[in-house]
Amino acid sequence: MTAPHPGPSGPAPWPHRAWRAVADHWVLAVGLLVLAYLFLPIGMVVALSFNEPAGRLSYDLDRFTLDNWADPCGPAGMCSAVVRSVQVGFLATLIATVLGTLMAFALVRHRFRGRAATNVLVFLPMATPEVVLGSSLLALFVGARVPLGFWTVVVAHVMFCVSFVVVTVKARLAGMDARLMEAAMDLYANEWQTFRRVTLPLVLPGIVAAALLSFSLSFDDFIITNFNSGTTVTFPMYVWGAAQRGIPPEVNVVGTAMFAVSFLLVAAGQLAGRRHRRGNRVPGGVGSR
Repeated sequence: MTAPHPGPSGPAPWPHRAWRAVADHWVLAVGLLVLAYLFLPIGMVVALSFNEPAGRLSYDLDRFTLDNWADPCGPAGMCSAVVRSVQVGFLATLIATVLGTLMAFALVRHRFRGRAATNVLVFLPMATPEVVLGSSLLALFVGARVPLGFWTVVVAHVMFCVSFVVVTVKARLAGMDARLMEAAMDLYANEWQTFRRVTLPLVLPGIVAAALLSFSLSFDDFIITNFNSGTTVTFPMYVWGAAQRGIPPEVNVVGTAMFAVSFLLVAAGQLAGRRHRRGNRVPGGVGSR
């Protein structure tokens, strides 16, 4: 009985190899295309920050210049609006992060009457249109005879930032292993030591992510701010007002700088996390025991 003749052992024909390459990398290719689509407006903002337009209402790439970066505060009132937006964003982020983190711990760690209703109510500011939320807050401030200005903007921003903080920190807490805290308590750590040495380091990335998201939402908000700002002018309101007579190119400088700062913060966080994981894998590290 003769053995069957073996098939050809050479490389597969090129159509098969090409189809195999496409099948193996099409998800990566689609992801890169989506990222390119998302970053296209950002790239345009960066390009316009180095552009000298031909006229006030021209948004074409006419001539390269560094004058916009040399004097970003050239347009009157722009830098003061940026500083005011940073102040509002910092205060709103600080208050919303503290309140939202406490609410997230309460919703995840404790069982109480009305917990399910509270979970639903937390999502309502996120699902409510900003026009409705802004007009409702305006009616509240006017009815309470609160003068509109800087602090009403801060209160309004805290109102919608708290929900995003709760959702972000709650997701981080839900993914934590409760046995780690139980092990710390078994090793004679009290509640404060367990929180400081185990719980807080594990939940800190979620808190930082929630704070960054809150600051971005606060700095970027226009609709709710427009209802409750009074005579206070933030950066988005300045851009909206300037659009009627021509947006100065220095606005793109501010946008590029904000994107660069955000990118550096995210990159630093990723590098720190990678170094921490690499340190846990080396011999003698925590993860090697």
